[in-house]
Amino acid sequence: MAIHRNLLIGGKDVPAASGRTAEDVNPYTGEVYATVAAAEAEDVTRAVDAAHAAFPQWAATSPFERRRIFLAAADLLDSRIEQAVELMAAEVGGTRGWAVFNVRLAADILREAAASVTAPRGDVLNSQQDGVLGFAIREPLGVVAAFSPWNAPLILGTRSVAAPLAAGNTVVMKPSEDAPFACGLFIADALVDAGLPPGVLNVVTNAREEAADVAEALIADERVRAVNFTGSTGIGRIIGAHAARHLKPAVLELGGKNSVIVLEDADVDYAVDAAAFSVFMNSGQICMSADRVQVHSSVAEEFTAKFVAKAASLAAGDPTDPATVVGPLAGVGSAQRVAALVEDAVAKGARVLTGGGEPRGAVHPATVLTDVPTHAEIFYGEAFGPVCVVSTFATDDEAVSLANDTTYGLTCGILTENGTRGLAVARRIHTGIVHINDQTVADEPHAPFGGVKATGYGRFGGRWGIEAFSSTRWVTLATGHAHYPF
Repeated sequence: MAIHRNLLIGGKDVPAASGRTAEDVNPYTGEVYATVAAAEAEDVTRAVDAAHAAFPQWAATSPFERRRIFLAAADLLDSRIEQAVELMAAEVGGTRGWAVFNVRLAADILREAAASVTAPRGDVLNSQQDGVLGFAIREPLGVVAAFSPWNAPLILGTRSVAAPLAAGNTVVMKPSEDAPFACGLFIADALVDAGLPPGVLNVVTNAREEAADVAEALIADERVRAVNFTGSTGIGRIIGAHAARHLKPAVLELGGKNSVIVLEDADVDYAVDAAAFSVFMNSGQICMSADRVQVHSSVAEEFTAKFVAKAASLAAGDPTDPATVVGPLAGVGSAQRVAALVEDAVAKGARVLTGGGEPRGAVHPATVLTDVPTHAEIFYGEAFGPVCVVSTFATDDEAVSLANDTTYGLTCGILTENGTRGLAVARRIHTGIVHINDQTVADEPHAPFGGVKATGYGRFGGRWGIEAFSSTRWVTLATGHAHYPF
């Protein structure tokens, strides 16, 4: 029997005002895993009411108490690994390794948030007037609207709320319809169980057909002062436009078209392993996943043979099977979309080196393409699945030109044993993140995370996250009386 959860508003589980519910479907089995309350605009208003009412007290809560809550929540997440493994397999088709990674990084995001609570937050300024002290003080904004995605649900769900809460804001969270538990309620439960006061974090779940209306109602509420969105570039443009219309700052972390560049001095076996992880981890459903593998022509034959063999060996299927590396995509439609990208590329002249074919339900095999022409959809479009394009280059200029030939700009991996050369190439890559002698998928909670161009704007991590969800206020203190001209 499917489990059920209501909305979390003001610290209480409450049904949607309409009484409607929405189904949460297991992408591998196609069965209903759970049901959740299906909120509408009226429920959004109730959630913002609760967050707005809770804001003054939360903003005034001592930093040490806030830090205690975050640390306790982190420990609770660590203690719930097995629950998370079961949840992510059932809700998003996540393998055990991916689920464990999600839990541990999510816990560390909370620990970093705890550290940021008591970090210095402001500056002492010089003044042109004698006897005057100036201060630049960072203060919370108020209510933050947080939109969390399904693909790395515990990581990105936690990241959507951690910095806003640490800065002293209250939050109304709208998790993805594909993972309302893993990227919403499961995280909120840990924070509430750790002592987060009622109303500080509210979770509003919804049916897919109501997503746009719920999002617009949340952003439009005048008491919501900032927006935090992680998801696709297409939806991010809509969210950004809504935020701009209401003159609200937004952090947008969107799509990517990421490259792994294999220079001729790379350790080929290491490069094969790194690229395979970058492309196929979580079936390629990570904003940092590589779907371009660029290889120097002098090592292309050796690399490609080994890389294709490794991709062909990756078990695809049941996420609960410990041997599975490539689990199901978010749903049957996602697998069919990836298959259509492959079919389109082949019809336009590409070759399939391994994989391809019709998906099995939501499962698409690890697929490697080559000779993909620029007019194929996958050449510029984000694959977001277990498929990549291998191409060759002869010079660093060619590698850089191809890596930058995209509207996106999130991350890049440069595989080389020469750090100086790797750094020289890295500085020419137009991304927010670049890793030398490593692949594209990496996330550390204290580091600035975000991209450029169509990947969005704003940064998560450490002090950058706090700055994104607070405002700077100028305060002066005159130690004497000023003199006025009249």
